[in-house]
Amino acid sequence: MNPKEYSLIAVVGVSNDASKFGHRIFRDLLKAGYPAEGVNPKGGFVLGRHIHKSLAEMEKKPDLVITVVHPAVTEKVVEECNRLGIKAVWMQPGSESGAATEKAKEYGIKAATACFMVVKGVW
Repeated sequence: MNPKEYSLIAVVGVSNDASKFGHRIFRDLLKAGYPAEGVNPKGGFVLGRHIHKSLAEMEKKPDLVITVVHPAVTEKVVEECNRLGIKAVWMQPGSESGAATEKAKEYGIKAATACFMVVKGVW
């Protein structure tokens, strides 16, 4: 595990509900020392951190976006990444779709479709 591998990770789908994966992933990335910020259209605060309403609202562009949302939302996130010039998306299990993966490929965005937390040794 190397948290310094990334300058900023955006977790799209952060939730206030501690039982949801969006919450657990965000919490555990922070605990592991990853530079993470949360995104949810509702905004607000989770774990004492400001949650952005969109990727475009973020002050600094992330070098990785992790999606923890419905596959149809992931497709929109890939579109937003393309508009913002973000070149890496990690689609958590259940958030991936063939359409999202194809769009990422078409836009030159590197896409992974496995559990970030397991692959990077956080879980």
